Amino acid sequence: QVQLVESGGGLQQAGGSLRLSCTASGRTFSSVAMAWFRQPPGKEREFVATISGGGSFTLYADSVKERFTISRDNAKNTVYLQMNSLKPEDTAVYFCAAYRSATLGTMRDPSRMDYWGKGTMVTVSS
Repeated sequence: QVQLVESGGGLQQAGGSLRLSCTASGRTFSSVAMAWFRQPPGKEREFVATISGGGSFTLYADSVKERFTISRDNAKNTVYLQMNSLKPEDTAVYFCAAYRSATLGTMRDPSRMDYWGKGTMVTVSS
């Protein structure tokens, strides 16, 4: 069982930066891949980024590529999402997720995640 707790959300102006953190419980953190999803108001949950257990593989949604960076510190059981050049369309609840196995075709699918955090709100004003 893995429990996930997100932090770091808040209100930021367009063009600014925020860093989200997600801390996981459990001793097997390095054996699970981690991902960030987001759910804009009134919309479906969508993939943002993912990172492999060892941190060597990352994948981003086109909408955040070159602006967001996912990273992890396995010694701290924590995954991060550094968000730069924020846009109003980045406004959403951001969720941390963990999964044990997936393919390139499924790791962006919310239904394939094994564990979820409760989310943290990010609001970007114009």
